[in-house]
Amino acid sequence: MKDSKKKIAAVAAVVQYIKTQEESTAMLQLQSLESADPAKAPAAPPVPVNVWGLGGRYQQMQLRTMMQLKAFQGPQRI
Repeated sequence: MKDSKKKIAAVAAVVQYIKTQEESTAMLQLQSLESADPAKAPAAPPVPVNVWGLGGRYQQMQLRTMMQLKAFQGPQRI
């Protein structure tokens, strides 16, 4: 019972974090559109940003960089 409550709390925290990130991204997009020249404003609504996709791509780039720097091989003696 105690473990399931912890799992539910952890999942709820992750969902709330993702929701907060999506809302902040949407607000930044809205602010950038409002600050732009109204005559040049696009007719279509802004495309929502996929936060999960951005995070995944960032982690993949970070993993490749670490592999290129041979961070996984540890110290080598010559």
